[in-house]
Amino acid sequence: MAQGAPRDTSRDRLQQIVVTVSFVVCVIGSMIGVGVFGGTSVNAAAGGALDTDATLLAPASAAFSVWTVVYLGLAGYTVLQWFPAPTPEAQARQRRLRLPVAGTMLLNAAWILVVQAGWLWVSVLVIAALLTLLVRVFLILLATRAHGVLDRVLVDGVLGIYLGWVCVATAANIAAALTSAGFDGAGLAADWWAVGVLAVVGVIGVVLAVRGNGPVAVALAIAWGLSWIAVERWDGTPYSAPTAAAALAAAVAVLGVTAVVRVRAVARAGASA
Repeated sequence: MAQGAPRDTSRDRLQQIVVTVSFVVCVIGSMIGVGVFGGTSVNAAAGGALDTDATLLAPASAAFSVWTVVYLGLAGYTVLQWFPAPTPEAQARQRRLRLPVAGTMLLNAAWILVVQAGWLWVSVLVIAALLTLLVRVFLILLATRAHGVLDRVLVDGVLGIYLGWVCVATAANIAAALTSAGFDGAGLAADWWAVGVLAVVGVIGVVLAVRGNGPVAVALAIAWGLSWIAVERWDGTPYSAPTAAAALAAAVAVLGVTAVVRVRAVARAGASA
């Protein structure tokens, strides 16, 4: 090993093992979630509370293909984190990320299991914890710098997609739990509750865009989820034009603000170079 290069330690090895085991648990959980082992798929679990026609905030089934990208990306991340970091800064970044990322994978599996058990309100708590931990990961990414293309794609990119999708999924999960519990809107039409929640998701996306200097992966994942909510509300049941319009507006706002912030950040970097 070249002099001055970072050295792996027993702590690194333990973290690498934890990440790998967590990924395996995450994959097994996803297989349970799609019914590979003969169980009930997520969209049919809990009395169908999370199916595409259960609430106004449920996205079309095609939206969930994003999980293929997330799982493949997490597989790549799991492999990448076993390789020696090229610099002390890269090694420090790996050390800060490993356990939080492992935690998100375990929470992902836990969410599937509690949904399978029909515990919708517990699933809300689990996905809220998942979102919180992904925000922590996002802040670590902001405070550190990617080293090379693989790091940008398999770390910043994958974890950004993960965060963006979970932002939308959290809103859908809460809507499913409320609907299943018989919430009637407290005098406000369901369409306008949906519009309000989508506005909140849009604001969160804008805040992440500004705070993160235009993270493209996060914005694309949020816009992806919102767009499929719009599609389902236009072409599926229950039909809701206000919800579809709000979802599209929020998606456009997130993408637009992200693009503007990104261009300005690149321009500032070029000016200071």
